[in-house]
Amino acid sequence: MEIMDSSPYLSLIAAFSYGIASMAMVFINKAVIMQYAHSMTLLAVQQIATALLIHLGRVMGYTKAKELNAETAKRLFPVSLFYNANVGFALASLKGVNIPMYIAIKRLTPLAVLVAGFFTGKGRPTTQVTLSVLLIAAGVLIAALGDFSFDLFGYSLAFISVFFQTMYLVLVEKSGAEDGLSSIEIMFYNSFLSLPFLLFLIIATGEFPNSLSLLFAKSSSISFLAILILSLVMGIILNYTMFLCTIVNSALTTTIVGVLKGVGSTTLGFVLLGGVEVHALNVTGLVINTAGGVWYSLAKYQQKKSKLPKIMSDINSHRK
Repeated sequence: MEIMDSSPYLSLIAAFSYGIASMAMVFINKAVIMQYAHSMTLLAVQQIATALLIHLGRVMGYTKAKELNAETAKRLFPVSLFYNANVGFALASLKGVNIPMYIAIKRLTPLAVLVAGFFTGKGRPTTQVTLSVLLIAAGVLIAALGDFSFDLFGYSLAFISVFFQTMYLVLVEKSGAEDGLSSIEIMFYNSFLSLPFLLFLIIATGEFPNSLSLLFAKSSSISFLAILILSLVMGIILNYTMFLCTIVNSALTTTIVGVLKGVGSTTLGFVLLGGVEVHALNVTGLVINTAGGVWYSLAKYQQKKSKLPKIMSDINSHRK
């Protein structure tokens, strides 16, 4: 299993899958939020669907996920807390922030992960990794200067989401490495532990009971029902690929993949949604941002590839 996790090809597949799922999810969530503004209830429905699907898969033998364990749940409690805070604030920010600028703000996560990793004792990253992440951050700021239809509340929520996303990615990486949990098991625990938080937030924010009655009323619309089901399915796929990418690669790699997919999402956001002014600074910032992302991806791929012969050599030496 260790050999597989070190494979550069598995790393690329995990990263690519997460990037596609993440890009699709931004537009799907935006489409749902435009028709159904109760973001906490929407997130709760997504988590219930995820938990039920994994449970059924385990009962029917399609997955080897273990049963819930109190000690493991206690260790993963902070992961679930930060995950729900991140998604909750992200969904809320989408109500007032257009997709290109939402993605621009979320692209600051790699820099936050890099700083968090340094202070949590992960050590100093390589020069290439550091410079590429700084280049990404510079590109974000330049792009933001070109198009900042400032919404204080919306942007504040997005920045808070960056902080929470950083924390849970670092914790997921640590949990997967130290506890030996698979991405499906982490996802199962996360969905189960999310429900008490979400129930509290649904009541505290005043969404209940109107959110449920509105959800049932809107479900009679075929178009809304199709988007809702798609969001549930993509939510499961997104969580799985995100946890897989974080475990196989690293928390920083997952955030960089988010940066790269953000380029495509931003472009589609300009074309599909409209209402966003194209400025020279936007284009310049995106070019710099993309260059930094590609630089980082190549550096991490070469680093992963160079480690594989060493791991094989250590295994062979151990067998002798």
